[in-house]
Amino acid sequence: MGEQVPLHVVGAAGEAEALVRRCAAGGWSAHRGFALLEPAWDLADRRLVCHGHVGDDHTASQAVLAAARGAGIIAVASGQLALNLAADLRRVGPLGLTPGKVEAADGLDLDTEQRALLSRLAAGSTIAAAAEAEFVSLRTANRRIAAARQSLGVKTTREAVMIYIKHARD
Repeated sequence: MGEQVPLHVVGAAGEAEALVRRCAAGGWSAHRGFALLEPAWDLADRRLVCHGHVGDDHTASQAVLAAARGAGIIAVASGQLALNLAADLRRVGPLGLTPGKVEAADGLDLDTEQRALLSRLAAGSTIAAAAEAEFVSLRTANRRIAAARQSLGVKTTREAVMIYIKHARD
């Protein structure tokens, strides 16, 4: 698979619908649900993105299996189930990449997950709220923010957020 596959765990159906539309605009075919009856194992060439609500462990395992087969995933989930699903999907690939979404060319050496956390902090969220919104643990969020601070050469999270905001405006 040369192209990055979209893998998302979101908290609301509206967010999922927007992501499905963006993926469709990027040339991906939408498939409601995570059960795939395709005879071929490797689905990467089909550019299929599965989407829907994940309310139990069985549906979560179907989503992870679909991702392992090369399908994109846009899952609506909450609570511990969402955290577990996000952790499992991270084993397949990075979360948060969306076809057609241009990565910022701002010169900052930050990965997608660090940018997502800094963006939420810039919007006024606490680290705990940003972690929950990004479906990561507080400890993981703190580690990613610390790595962002180190990458940006600053000592405080406030400084990192200010640099992020400044570069986002330019």
